[in-house]
Amino acid sequence: MSEAAATTPLQPAVTVENFSKVFKGTLSRKPVLAVRELSFNVQAGEVYGLIGPNGCGKSTTMKAMLGLLKPTLGKATIFGRDSESVASRQDVGFLPENPYFYKHLTGRETLHFYGKLCGLRGSELKDRMATMLDLVGLKNAADRRVGGYSKGMLQRIGLAQAMIQDPRLLILDEPTAGVDPAGSRRIRDLIIELKERGITIVVTSHLLEQMQEVCDRVGIMSQGRMVREGRLEDLISVENQTEIILENASAETLSKIRELVGQDAAAKLVSLGKPRTTLERLFLESTIQTGEGE
Repeated sequence: MSEAAATTPLQPAVTVENFSKVFKGTLSRKPVLAVRELSFNVQAGEVYGLIGPNGCGKSTTMKAMLGLLKPTLGKATIFGRDSESVASRQDVGFLPENPYFYKHLTGRETLHFYGKLCGLRGSELKDRMATMLDLVGLKNAADRRVGGYSKGMLQRIGLAQAMIQDPRLLILDEPTAGVDPAGSRRIRDLIIELKERGITIVVTSHLLEQMQEVCDRVGIMSQGRMVREGRLEDLISVENQTEIILENASAETLSKIRELVGQDAAAKLVSLGKPRTTLERLFLESTIQTGEGE
């Protein structure tokens, strides 16, 4: 590999560049600026969390990424392809907040239906169905009608259909909405497993504690703008504080830590870094500053 090739940055999985969306008004309503000058990248293989209050523009942004909505200004690309092109959607799986399935179909039949829509046939489709049912833990419920599934099971069969064509990018809109704690934890574990398989994931959720567990980077939106964005570890660091954890430190060392920590042979510096806030607290602080969280 040449030096130039080695230093060439990898192409982002998702690029949103100067995206703005204005919904036209009517005779009785003014135009609505839903998203304004939004820009961010999602790197291949990472989990990116897009969070913000209801009405902040998250869903509008997701629809633009999926090519379901045309930007007023700017653009979105998927692995370098314009999101408005049909070709870009070959690499994308999508789970909406409230997926709808034909209730009379079984879980297996549901995956068969969506697999055929994606162009899968024969043994390839059969093998893919079996793999997905096993992945989401619905192998034993595969021949039950979807109408009898719990909310958690519906979300998992939704995740399976989003994965049926083996996409490189998953877009998940509130994947744990209305799911009980056990089911929510299972979906969280699935997201982690998919990440380990190298799949890029963009996810929104109001369960910020779970977002903190799975996301590599997050973007916090408020009033159509990105107000905070970056690596999760950087964002939740408390900038004006330092945390030092010592092992086997004497009382004298603790009282004179600044002078003695580097000299006391009995003291072992276990970690040195910044104490963490929580993603929930960061979210509230960021949105209240714009007036939207009040």
